[in-house]
Amino acid sequence: MSVQQEAGSGETLEVWIDQDLCTGDGICAQYAPEVFELDIDGLAYVKGPDDELLQAKGATTPVPLPLLTDVVDSARECPGECIHVRRASDGAEVHGPDAP
Repeated sequence: MSVQQEAGSGETLEVWIDQDLCTGDGICAQYAPEVFELDIDGLAYVKGPDDELLQAKGATTPVPLPLLTDVVDSARECPGECIHVRRASDGAEVHGPDAP
């Protein structure tokens, strides 16, 4: 399914980062600074809707529709292959290292 098809489906997507695999390159924060941020530990984390850094292991945040392409590009370009985009309804990964 293309990014455009997902956007049109009305399906809510969420994103999370596996910090154990994060290389700290910051590509995600360059693509989508509204969603990703590097912390003082040099690793990337997702940000909540209130712009708070979510540092709990496996923390997810909704992917805002206007930023969907940027978030998907982040997952594709991430050298650590640590960004996971999944459907909120069933947890199925649609972009990232575990996507079909």
